[in-house]
Amino acid sequence: MRASRSVASVSRVSLRAPFQAALCALALSAALLVGGTHAHADVRKADLVGGSTVEALGLSVGQCPDVAADYALLVDSEGRVLFERAGSAPAQIASITKVMTAIVALEHGDPSRPVEVSPNAAAVGESSAGLRAGDRMSFDAALTALLVPSGNDAATAIAEAVGAQILEREPRLAADPQTAFVAKMNQKARELGCEDTLYENPHGLDDDAFRGNLHSTARDQAKVAAHAMSLDAVRRIVGAGDTSITVERDGGSVSIELRTTDALMSYDDRVIGIKTGETLLAGPSFMGAAVHEGVELYAIVLHSSSAQQRFDDTRALFDWGYEHYRAYALVNAERTASGTYRSGAQAPLVARLTFPDRAHGEVDLTVSDPTASLRVFNLEGNISQHAVLKDGLTSVRAGDVVGTLEFRQRNKVVAALDLIACDDVPEPGIWERLGTWFSGLLSGGADKERPTVEIWNRTPIIKSNVGRSA
Repeated sequence: MRASRSVASVSRVSLRAPFQAALCALALSAALLVGGTHAHADVRKADLVGGSTVEALGLSVGQCPDVAADYALLVDSEGRVLFERAGSAPAQIASITKVMTAIVALEHGDPSRPVEVSPNAAAVGESSAGLRAGDRMSFDAALTALLVPSGNDAATAIAEAVGAQILEREPRLAADPQTAFVAKMNQKARELGCEDTLYENPHGLDDDAFRGNLHSTARDQAKVAAHAMSLDAVRRIVGAGDTSITVERDGGSVSIELRTTDALMSYDDRVIGIKTGETLLAGPSFMGAAVHEGVELYAIVLHSSSAQQRFDDTRALFDWGYEHYRAYALVNAERTASGTYRSGAQAPLVARLTFPDRAHGEVDLTVSDPTASLRVFNLEGNISQHAVLKDGLTSVRAGDVVGTLEFRQRNKVVAALDLIACDDVPEPGIWERLGTWFSGLLSGGADKERPTVEIWNRTPIIKSNVGRSA
């Protein structure tokens, strides 16, 4: 079995001697007993953290995830890459291919039409869901047979069935249903922003009769993972673990027990899927998803050193990623705003708006949600804040939204709160307008009417211990 293998299987690409494998297993057990600590043995200077190399950041070995895979990526649900090792380098992905198979099936298939297993599908071999030629099952059962035990038979049956439906709508797309289905896989990859991905079949086998140029990158597969986990059917199936399906066979109904290849879910409660893969070319690989304290992360591990190590790599990435997330309060004001807005309430003074063209043109600003917070990745650096005022402000009333207070990390807006006026500032009177006009003449036409804002809110330093000077 090569396209996908359970954790109990022996890796065909592992170069470790039997006694070395035993030592590794013993070390893994000890690590689990002490809470999943890592030896931090395999850290490379070219690994990227937040876009900078480990060497450039001056990170110690203990500050980096211990990952044996040749290609690895950790990304959050916003698409922010937290850790990367050769993330843009092309590599084989084996049965991780089946995640795109599920995506295309859900997008182009009719869920009310059953899937029948052809002799060709039943004969693919390698990783199998135990389907036989002539078996008929529901669309959902076929997806389950695809994703849970990594069935190459199910992948082919789905591609043939859905590919036929695609050709009903686009008869000139391809000469046969499976080719049409694979064409849609590559089309979807481009739509998702994949930059170096080529699918050649729906299951991921890459040798003998299936030898070719099937490949992708860790970065591309992270995009595939994020999209797949946005689909309810995929999320439900990959997160359910072992299950069973019912198929029609020889005039009756047969129940088939399906064992998940995702062993990581059995000992890491954060993990919610999604797909293993393994061939001689791809090595043991895994696409994983996890949720912890509201933060969803996706890990891609390609060409690890053993079937078990791919899960250890993934867990190390998740441990490291969640370790560096921090709850961050956005509002840290030392004073209370004055005015009629929320009279009697403790409205924090976050900024002060000034209209320079009038004698009493100052007004305190507060925010819509003083308790707002977010979880930040501390290795991305500190938070800065910027006030953005609405255009054309000439007066305000208490409670008016006058703009937003933006919070940025690495120049990317990570949060924004409404800025609210705490009192009234009326339009300028005639004498104030004349004074502003005359002052403008004396100063060479400078704009004296534009309002300004001074920020009083503090943004605490994020303690990240990054770099030699930290």
